[in-house]
Amino acid sequence: MKRYDVVVVGLGAVGAATLYQLSLTGKTILGIDRFEPPHTEGSSHGETRITRLAVGEGAEYVSLAKRSHEIWREIEIKTGNQIYFPVGGLLMDSGLDPWGKHGVDGFFEQTVKYASAFEVRHERLNLDQVASRFPQFELPKSGKAYFEPEAGYLKPELAIEAQLQLARANGAELLVNNPVLGIERAAGGGSKIKLKDQEILADRVLIAAGGWVKDFMDQEEKSAFKICRQVLHWIEVGDLDWIHQPVFMWGIGSRPEDFIYGFPSLDGRSVKMATESFVEIAHPSELDRVVSEEEQIAFWKDKIEGRINGLRPNILKSTVCFYTMTDDSKFVIKDVSGLDGVILVSACSGHGFKHSAALGEMLKDRLLSD
Repeated sequence: MKRYDVVVVGLGAVGAATLYQLSLTGKTILGIDRFEPPHTEGSSHGETRITRLAVGEGAEYVSLAKRSHEIWREIEIKTGNQIYFPVGGLLMDSGLDPWGKHGVDGFFEQTVKYASAFEVRHERLNLDQVASRFPQFELPKSGKAYFEPEAGYLKPELAIEAQLQLARANGAELLVNNPVLGIERAAGGGSKIKLKDQEILADRVLIAAGGWVKDFMDQEEKSAFKICRQVLHWIEVGDLDWIHQPVFMWGIGSRPEDFIYGFPSLDGRSVKMATESFVEIAHPSELDRVVSEEEQIAFWKDKIEGRINGLRPNILKSTVCFYTMTDDSKFVIKDVSGLDGVILVSACSGHGFKHSAALGEMLKDRLLSD
């Protein structure tokens, strides 16, 4: 039975980042995934993810976002592939009621506060400036706007693929299309990882399995994690320039669901936009991956129409991913009870990809701390 210094279970955003960081240490490393990453079954696909430095979700996340930008640049130099696109980011609030997002009331003002506190370059825009620079948005007279030049987007599939390739080049091994069936104490220390056709020993284990972390928990622990289906739409471009645009986030009301976000057009034909949903499903295996025409029509009517210009009412495609949520939308990083040297990381609650590179570095240090 082969033994490794560290095994990483799950090779999405955080798992791939941790595997790469571990591969730089000279340890014997194995990464395992139930699919073949990058894939479309979890939370780390869909072409683009927003990244920003003044993270309104909490002051503790700002340093992670800053360090992640540094690591993306390092990976880009090593691979020759651009992962981070600093096209700028526009944050808007319709201003009628404080917009709440990811457990934070007054998300807009929190973002501005952290930008000032952590010396993130930014500017507050008045309505005339928004209308002049970003005519696609019909921000109401009560609205507020903030622009962050170092915000932008990441390419998640490329980021995962690049880190896994670098990890392999550094000597890490991968087992894909191989669900982990269980983890238990090994007779001699460490853990025994059960797969369909073999068992593996590990001194340390990181469980970074996204929504499938529920498979490694008891019933009481599972109840703290909520799987929420998310739908991404690609809308046909109309008569405005959507190529040379920043990413945007717009709180249109007080509820977390009162939200639209989007990206510049990458193909000149469509713009990716979405909202957020917090309806719970029990497990990723129960996720409805079909987007109905009724859902598409509702998205256009409820979120886009009357607010965003320069688009045609034609959704070219839609796809589904999911969030793994906690009640406070904070990340969960904890030792697994009853198993020595096993750490679980999860519940990035929809705002994790931008932090994943630095989280991988932090988790590497924690796994090898003693």
